[in-house]
Amino acid sequence: MSNKSYLSIYAKSFSWAGFFLPKETFKKCSALYDFCRVVDNIADDNEKIENKEKKFNHFENDFKQKNFDNTIVKNMWSLIEEFNISLKVVYDLLTGIKSDIKARVKLNSEKDLLIYSYRVAGTVGLMMAKILKVNKKSSLKSAIDLGIAMQLTNISRDVIEDSKNNRFYIDNNFDEISSTIRLADTFYKNSFYSIKDIPITLRFSILVARRVYRKIGHKILNQKNLENYQNSGKIYVSNIEKVLETFLSIFDLLRLSLTFKSDDQIQHDHILINEEINLDERI
Repeated sequence: MSNKSYLSIYAKSFSWAGFFLPKETFKKCSALYDFCRVVDNIADDNEKIENKEKKFNHFENDFKQKNFDNTIVKNMWSLIEEFNISLKVVYDLLTGIKSDIKARVKLNSEKDLLIYSYRVAGTVGLMMAKILKVNKKSSLKSAIDLGIAMQLTNISRDVIEDSKNNRFYIDNNFDEISSTIRLADTFYKNSFYSIKDIPITLRFSILVARRVYRKIGHKILNQKNLENYQNSGKIYVSNIEKVLETFLSIFDLLRLSLTFKSDDQIQHDHILINEEINLDERI
């Protein structure tokens, strides 16, 4: 790979928001993203299932055995040790991504959808929050919410593409897509007040990432029906829209600094996830 990180290549919205982070913090966030991206790429590669399973198991074994010849693994272990990241969270992520290495993926309930979204993205939100020096338990739960919200946005955006790859996270109809975006919105809302617990020098970046990603869902809803959605191609936020959302994030920052509401008052919608995964053990 060149000097560019996976973050700058694959995650344009995050890379944009990362511009507002201190260089050293962005470097650590990039190391986390690189780890997630390498594993995700194994699951997404256009190869036979057996080959993908073999590659995944090899990478997972490298991680477990602390094979520091692999720079991605070495950097990830540095983050785990520096920021006291629970190994259960990393293994949740690996379990989630491994569940995509099948000939056909089908989620059958909201519980399945939320557990999957926690595993592949809520975990990342939690680990990212640790890197951003968040320690308060309720705020870490809100970081999980932001990760889940972003994953639900991804799923809503990629329904057509996923179905071509035999992945059916939600049904291929506009009512289901719309209800998933509305579900994502409840998780976006629950993530807001916790951003106050992020050190002020790091706070703006997360507000920008939250706004830019949430905008994708609103653009999908504006399609009004499945035909328009299918004809629109992959929905993304343009650079002009990113500038606008960045500007609006300044008002979010002011609103956050002037509010007295605490994230301790937030009722996190984790009941279905906690039926299978004890989130308190991860935080």
